[in-house]
Amino acid sequence: MQAFWTSLAVIFVAELGDKSQLMAMTFATRFRALTVLTGITLATLLVHLVSVVFGRAVGDALPEGLISVIAGLAFLGFALWTLRGDELSEEEKSKAATVTRNALIAVTVAFFLSELGDKTMLATITLATQHGWFGTWIGSTLGMVAADAVAILVGRYLGTALPEKWIKYGAAAAFAVFGVLLLIG
Repeated sequence: MQAFWTSLAVIFVAELGDKSQLMAMTFATRFRALTVLTGITLATLLVHLVSVVFGRAVGDALPEGLISVIAGLAFLGFALWTLRGDELSEEEKSKAATVTRNALIAVTVAFFLSELGDKTMLATITLATQHGWFGTWIGSTLGMVAADAVAILVGRYLGTALPEKWIKYGAAAAFAVFGVLLLIG
């Protein structure tokens, strides 16, 4: 359960202000929210399964103390990455705006590709080096889907009036706290 709750919280925070949240809002303006959430869930289940398998292998191969230091430094890096921010490229905006055929497939493929190498994937790998793979997989998946669901709801009701700066600062601070706690521990 610790792996589940830790992963859920960390990935939820990691997803705040992330590029895939922007994609979720964009897709939600064209498709039903349930279709967008289903696509996000399918893509996230697969990406995070690969992440935890890789993270578990690294966790088994390296000493625990070294993993804590690497994880702490990684989370401090994620804090800086979050402050830098993510934006959709013009190509990504165009794809999200012009897809009209099978929305579920389009959303699933777009999210799968956008998450490869993303900070939430790297954070999931980092978490899996220290926690059980199943709890990390389910927790990280639910954390990401929940954060994107919030983005869809907020985006539908508030449009572009989101306080992006405060979301970015809050997420970066949370990553920095996780990183410092891991380094101290």
